[in-house]
Amino acid sequence: MLELKGRSLGLGYMLLALSVIFTLVPFLYILATSFKTEISIATGEILFDPTLANYQQVLFGRRSNLPRNLFNSVTVAAISTLITLVVGILAAYVLERQKYSRLISRLFLGWTLVFHVMPTLTLVGPWYLLFHWLGLYNTLTALVLVHVVLNLPLTVWLLMGFIRDVPIELEDAARVDGCSPFQVFRKVVLPLVVPGLIAAGVLAFVFSWNEFSVALTLASRAAATVPIGIAQFAQQFEIQNGPMAAASMIAILPALLLMIFGQRFVTQGLTGGAVK
Repeated sequence: MLELKGRSLGLGYMLLALSVIFTLVPFLYILATSFKTEISIATGEILFDPTLANYQQVLFGRRSNLPRNLFNSVTVAAISTLITLVVGILAAYVLERQKYSRLISRLFLGWTLVFHVMPTLTLVGPWYLLFHWLGLYNTLTALVLVHVVLNLPLTVWLLMGFIRDVPIELEDAARVDGCSPFQVFRKVVLPLVVPGLIAAGVLAFVFSWNEFSVALTLASRAAATVPIGIAQFAQQFEIQNGPMAAASMIAILPALLLMIFGQRFVTQGLTGGAVK
Protein backbone atom coordinates (compact mmCIF):
# COMPACT_ATOMS: atom_id res chain seq x y z
CA MET A 1 0.00 0.00 0.00
CA LEU A 2 2.78 2.42 0.93
CA GLU A 3 4.72 1.44 -2.19
CA LEU A 4 1.67 2.15 -4.38
CA LYS A 5 1.14 5.49 -2.65
CA GLY A 6 4.81 6.37 -3.18
CA ARG A 7 4.56 5.57 -6.89
CA SER A 8 1.42 7.68 -7.24
CA LEU A 9 3.12 10.56 -5.44
CA GLY A 10 6.18 10.25 -7.66
CA LEU A 11 4.00 10.22 -10.78
CA GLY A 12 2.21 13.31 -9.52
CA TYR A 13 5.48 15.18 -8.99
CA MET A 14 6.68 14.15 -12.44
CA LEU A 15 3.50 15.42 -14.09
CA LEU A 16 3.77 18.65 -12.10
CA ALA A 17 7.38 19.12 -13.22
CA LEU A 18 6.40 18.50 -16.85
CA SER A 19 3.59 21.03 -16.54
CA VAL A 20 5.96 23.65 -15.13
CA ILE A 21 8.49 23.00 -17.91
CA PHE A 22 5.77 23.09 -20.56
CA THR A 23 4.62 26.47 -19.21
CA LEU A 24 7.97 28.12 -18.51
CA VAL A 25 9.96 27.14 -21.61
CA PRO A 26 7.84 29.17 -24.09
CA PHE A 27 7.81 32.12 -21.67
CA LEU A 28 11.60 32.05 -21.25
CA TYR A 29 12.06 31.67 -25.00
CA ILE A 30 9.94 34.76 -25.72
CA LEU A 31 11.72 36.66 -22.94
CA ALA A 32 15.14 35.83 -24.40
CA THR A 33 14.00 36.62 -27.95
CA SER A 34 12.79 40.05 -26.88
CA PHE A 35 16.39 41.00 -25.97
CA LYS A 36 17.98 39.61 -29.14
CA THR A 37 18.81 41.29 -32.42
CA GLU A 38 17.32 39.86 -35.61
CA ILE A 39 20.72 38.35 -36.46
CA SER A 40 20.93 36.59 -33.08
CA ILE A 41 17.40 35.28 -33.56
CA ALA A 42 18.13 34.02 -37.09
CA THR A 43 21.33 32.25 -36.03
CA GLY A 44 19.74 30.80 -32.89
CA GLU A 45 22.42 32.10 -30.53
CA ILE A 46 22.09 30.91 -26.93
CA LEU A 47 24.73 33.29 -25.57
CA PHE A 48 24.13 36.81 -26.85
CA ASP A 49 24.54 40.47 -25.92
CA PRO A 50 21.11 41.68 -24.73
CA THR A 51 19.65 44.80 -26.30
CA LEU A 52 16.62 46.99 -25.58
CA ALA A 53 16.21 47.94 -29.22
CA ASN A 54 13.07 45.84 -29.64
CA TYR A 55 11.38 47.47 -26.66
CA GLN A 56 12.37 50.93 -27.88
CA GLN A 57 10.95 50.12 -31.30
CA VAL A 58 7.54 48.90 -30.10
CA LEU A 59 7.10 51.60 -27.44
CA PHE A 60 8.63 54.66 -29.06
CA GLY A 61 8.97 53.78 -32.75
CA ARG A 62 7.29 56.20 -35.15
CA ARG A 63 5.46 53.38 -36.94
CA SER A 64 4.51 51.45 -33.80
CA ASN A 65 0.84 51.20 -32.84
CA LEU A 66 1.45 49.36 -29.57
CA PRO A 67 0.92 52.40 -27.26
CA ARG A 68 -2.47 52.95 -28.89
CA ASN A 69 -3.24 49.24 -28.61
CA LEU A 70 -2.35 49.29 -24.91
CA PHE A 71 -4.65 52.25 -24.31
CA ASN A 72 -7.50 50.49 -26.13
CA SER A 73 -6.99 47.26 -24.18
CA VAL A 74 -6.87 49.03 -20.80
CA THR A 75 -10.01 51.02 -21.65
CA VAL A 76 -12.00 48.03 -22.88
CA ALA A 77 -10.88 45.69 -20.09
CA ALA A 78 -11.44 48.21 -17.27
CA ILE A 79 -14.87 49.44 -18.42
CA SER A 80 -16.19 45.99 -19.34
CA THR A 81 -14.98 44.55 -16.02
CA LEU A 82 -16.65 47.35 -14.05
CA ILE A 83 -19.97 46.93 -15.88
CA THR A 84 -19.78 43.15 -15.54
CA LEU A 85 -19.25 43.35 -11.77
CA VAL A 86 -22.05 45.88 -11.18
CA VAL A 87 -24.60 43.99 -13.27
CA GLY A 88 -23.31 40.60 -12.13
CA ILE A 89 -23.56 41.20 -8.37
CA LEU A 90 -27.09 42.59 -8.66
CA ALA A 91 -28.24 39.72 -10.88
CA ALA A 92 -26.56 37.13 -8.65
CA TYR A 93 -28.26 38.50 -5.54
CA VAL A 94 -31.71 38.43 -7.12
CA LEU A 95 -31.26 34.95 -8.61
CA GLU A 96 -29.93 33.51 -5.35
CA ARG A 97 -32.18 35.17 -2.77
CA GLN A 98 -35.59 35.71 -4.38
CA LYS A 99 -37.82 32.65 -3.99
CA TYR A 100 -39.81 33.33 -7.13
CA SER A 101 -36.64 33.26 -9.22
CA ARG A 102 -35.60 29.66 -8.49
CA LEU A 103 -36.81 28.47 -11.90
CA ILE A 104 -35.16 31.46 -13.55
CA SER A 105 -31.97 30.67 -11.64
CA ARG A 106 -31.92 27.08 -12.92
CA LEU A 107 -32.62 28.24 -16.46
CA PHE A 108 -29.85 30.81 -16.16
CA LEU A 109 -27.31 28.24 -14.98
CA GLY A 110 -28.31 25.98 -17.86
CA TRP A 111 -27.89 28.86 -20.29
CA THR A 112 -24.48 29.61 -18.76
CA LEU A 113 -23.33 26.07 -19.48
CA VAL A 114 -24.62 26.17 -23.06
CA PHE A 115 -23.15 29.62 -23.64
CA HIS A 116 -19.67 28.54 -22.52
CA VAL A 117 -19.78 25.35 -24.59
CA MET A 118 -20.71 27.36 -27.69
CA PRO A 119 -17.62 28.55 -29.65
CA THR A 120 -17.29 32.34 -29.63
CA LEU A 121 -16.64 32.35 -33.37
CA THR A 122 -20.23 31.24 -34.01
CA LEU A 123 -21.42 34.56 -32.54
CA VAL A 124 -18.94 36.82 -34.29
CA GLY A 125 -20.88 36.94 -37.57
CA PRO A 126 -24.18 38.13 -36.05
CA TRP A 127 -22.31 40.64 -33.87
CA TYR A 128 -20.52 41.99 -36.94
CA LEU A 129 -23.83 42.60 -38.75
CA LEU A 130 -25.47 44.06 -35.63
CA PHE A 131 -22.74 46.57 -34.87
CA HIS A 132 -22.51 47.59 -38.52
CA TRP A 133 -26.26 48.30 -38.42
CA LEU A 134 -25.92 50.26 -35.16
CA GLY A 135 -22.93 52.23 -36.44
CA LEU A 136 -20.67 50.84 -33.71
CA TYR A 137 -18.30 48.83 -35.88
CA ASN A 138 -14.63 49.57 -35.17
CA THR A 139 -15.39 51.26 -31.85
CA LEU A 140 -14.33 50.49 -28.30
CA THR A 141 -18.01 50.56 -27.32
CA ALA A 142 -18.69 47.45 -29.40
CA LEU A 143 -15.82 45.57 -27.77
CA VAL A 144 -16.96 46.62 -24.29
CA LEU A 145 -20.51 45.38 -24.94
CA VAL A 146 -19.33 42.04 -26.32
CA HIS A 147 -16.89 41.47 -23.46
CA VAL A 148 -19.64 42.20 -20.93
CA VAL A 149 -21.87 39.63 -22.62
CA LEU A 150 -19.09 37.03 -22.64
CA ASN A 151 -18.01 37.65 -19.03
CA LEU A 152 -21.41 38.06 -17.39
CA PRO A 153 -22.56 34.39 -17.19
CA LEU A 154 -19.43 33.17 -15.38
CA THR A 155 -19.43 36.25 -13.14
CA VAL A 156 -23.04 35.74 -12.05
CA TRP A 157 -22.51 32.02 -11.47
CA LEU A 158 -19.40 32.70 -9.40
CA LEU A 159 -21.01 35.42 -7.27
CA MET A 160 -24.12 33.32 -6.63
CA GLY A 161 -21.90 30.86 -4.78
CA PHE A 162 -20.51 33.59 -2.54
CA ILE A 163 -23.96 35.02 -1.81
CA ARG A 164 -25.19 31.51 -0.98
CA ASP A 165 -22.55 31.34 1.77
CA VAL A 166 -23.81 34.53 3.45
CA PRO A 167 -26.08 33.49 6.39
CA ILE A 168 -29.66 34.52 5.68
CA GLU A 169 -30.04 35.31 9.40
CA LEU A 170 -27.81 38.36 8.96
CA GLU A 171 -30.15 39.74 6.34
CA ASP A 172 -33.20 38.99 8.48
CA ALA A 173 -31.64 40.84 11.42
CA ALA A 174 -30.96 43.85 9.21
CA ARG A 175 -34.58 43.89 8.03
CA VAL A 176 -35.77 43.78 11.64
CA ASP A 177 -33.59 46.83 12.32
CA GLY A 178 -35.46 48.68 9.58
CA CYS A 179 -33.11 48.33 6.61
CA SER A 180 -34.62 48.48 3.15
CA PRO A 181 -33.86 45.66 0.66
CA PHE A 182 -31.15 47.75 -1.00
CA GLN A 183 -29.63 48.66 2.39
CA VAL A 184 -29.55 44.96 3.31
CA PHE A 185 -27.70 44.26 0.10
CA ARG A 186 -25.29 47.19 0.45
CA LYS A 187 -24.53 47.00 4.18
CA VAL A 188 -24.71 43.25 4.84
CA VAL A 189 -24.20 41.21 1.69
CA LEU A 190 -21.84 43.36 -0.34
CA PRO A 191 -19.02 43.61 2.27
CA LEU A 192 -19.06 39.83 2.74
CA VAL A 193 -18.70 39.01 -0.96
CA VAL A 194 -15.76 41.33 -1.68
CA PRO A 195 -13.41 38.34 -2.22
CA GLY A 196 -15.85 37.04 -4.82
CA LEU A 197 -15.94 40.41 -6.54
CA ILE A 198 -12.14 40.49 -6.67
CA ALA A 199 -12.01 36.95 -8.08
CA ALA A 200 -14.65 37.68 -10.70
CA GLY A 201 -12.99 40.99 -11.55
CA VAL A 202 -9.58 39.39 -12.08
CA LEU A 203 -11.02 36.69 -14.34
CA ALA A 204 -13.10 39.18 -16.34
CA PHE A 205 -10.19 41.59 -16.80
CA VAL A 206 -7.74 38.88 -17.87
CA PHE A 207 -10.25 37.45 -20.35
CA SER A 208 -10.94 40.87 -21.83
CA TRP A 209 -7.23 41.68 -21.99
CA ASN A 210 -6.39 38.47 -23.88
CA GLU A 211 -9.46 38.22 -26.15
CA PHE A 212 -8.51 37.98 -29.83
CA SER A 213 -11.17 36.59 -32.17
CA VAL A 214 -13.88 39.18 -31.46
CA ALA A 215 -11.43 42.09 -31.56
CA LEU A 216 -10.04 40.82 -34.87
CA THR A 217 -13.51 40.90 -36.44
CA LEU A 218 -15.08 43.98 -34.84
CA ALA A 219 -12.09 46.33 -34.68
CA SER A 220 -9.65 47.60 -37.28
CA ARG A 221 -6.60 49.77 -36.69
CA ALA A 222 -8.30 52.57 -34.72
CA ALA A 223 -9.85 50.27 -32.08
CA ALA A 224 -7.34 47.41 -32.24
CA THR A 225 -6.34 45.92 -28.89
CA VAL A 226 -3.00 44.47 -27.80
CA PRO A 227 -3.51 40.92 -29.19
CA ILE A 228 -4.32 42.41 -32.61
CA GLY A 229 -1.31 44.71 -32.40
CA ILE A 230 0.99 41.77 -31.63
CA ALA A 231 -0.41 39.75 -34.54
CA GLN A 232 0.35 42.62 -36.93
CA PHE A 233 4.08 42.04 -36.46
CA ALA A 234 3.64 38.89 -38.57
CA GLN A 235 3.13 40.03 -42.16
CA GLN A 236 2.82 38.02 -45.36
CA PHE A 237 6.48 38.31 -46.32
CA GLU A 238 8.10 39.23 -43.00
CA ILE A 239 7.88 38.25 -39.35
CA GLN A 240 9.43 40.72 -36.92
CA ASN A 241 10.39 38.22 -34.24
CA GLY A 242 12.20 40.61 -31.91
CA PRO A 243 9.54 43.34 -31.78
CA MET A 244 6.80 40.71 -31.57
CA ALA A 245 8.49 39.09 -28.57
CA ALA A 246 9.00 42.48 -26.89
CA ALA A 247 5.36 43.42 -27.44
CA SER A 248 4.29 40.04 -26.07
CA MET A 249 6.31 40.53 -22.89
CA ILE A 250 4.81 43.99 -22.38
CA ALA A 251 1.32 42.56 -22.92
CA ILE A 252 1.91 39.74 -20.45
CA LEU A 253 2.88 42.00 -17.53
CA PRO A 254 -0.53 43.52 -16.58
CA ALA A 255 -2.37 40.20 -16.62
CA LEU A 256 0.51 38.43 -14.87
CA LEU A 257 0.71 40.98 -12.05
CA LEU A 258 -3.06 40.95 -11.65
CA MET A 259 -3.14 37.17 -11.38
CA ILE A 260 -0.24 37.15 -8.89
CA PHE A 261 -1.92 39.63 -6.54
CA GLY A 262 -5.40 38.18 -7.04
CA GLN A 263 -4.47 34.49 -7.08
CA ARG A 264 -5.71 33.82 -3.55
CA PHE A 265 -9.11 35.34 -4.28
CA VAL A 266 -9.44 33.54 -7.62
CA THR A 267 -8.63 30.20 -5.98
CA GLN A 268 -11.10 30.90 -3.18
CA GLY A 269 -13.75 31.90 -5.69
CA LEU A 270 -13.39 28.82 -7.88
CA THR A 271 -13.06 26.27 -5.08
CA GLY A 272 -14.87 27.81 -2.11
CA GLY A 273 -17.66 30.09 -3.17
CA ALA A 274 -18.71 28.53 -6.45
CA VAL A 275 -18.25 24.83 -5.77
CA LYS A 276 -19.70 23.38 -2.62
